[in-house]
Amino acid sequence: MIYSNNNYNKSLKKFARENRNNGTKAEIRLWCELLRNKKMLGYGFLRQRPIGNYIADFFCKELKLVIEVDGFTHQFEKVIKKDKKKDEYFLEIGISILRFDDEDVMNEIENVSRVIEEWVKCYCAMQSHPLTP
Repeated sequence: MIYSNNNYNKSLKKFARENRNNGTKAEIRLWCELLRNKKMLGYGFLRQRPIGNYIADFFCKELKLVIEVDGFTHQFEKVIKKDKKKDEYFLEIGISILRFDDEDVMNEIENVSRVIEEWVKCYCAMQSHPLTP
C-alpha cells in the first residue's frame, strides 16, 4: 500500500490541532528553525499530520518523510512498542521516518539539521529529483 491523501484521518484532526497548539519545546524549535516555510532545502512540512490511525509530528508529502521528536516517555517499553507499530505502518504505506530525541533537538540542532539534509539529498539522488521542488 502506498501513501495517498486517502490515508489522511479526519477524525484525528481536532487532536492534531491540540497537539500543534501544545507542542513541546523541541518540536517548536525544530519547526521554527528547520522545517517551517520550506526552510529545509525548499521542501514543505506539515505539523501534527494525521496519517491512518497515527499523528506524525512533521510530514513532508513530497519526500514521503515523517520526522518524529521523542521525549523522555519514549524510553518506556509501552511507548517503544507503540512507536514500533507506528513506524511499521508508515513504512508499509511508503513513508520513511527519522526520529530524534528532544535533547538532540534542543542541544544539537546543527547535527539534526545535517541528518535531515543528508537524508533529503540521498532521497533526491535516488529519485532523480532536483534538490528543490
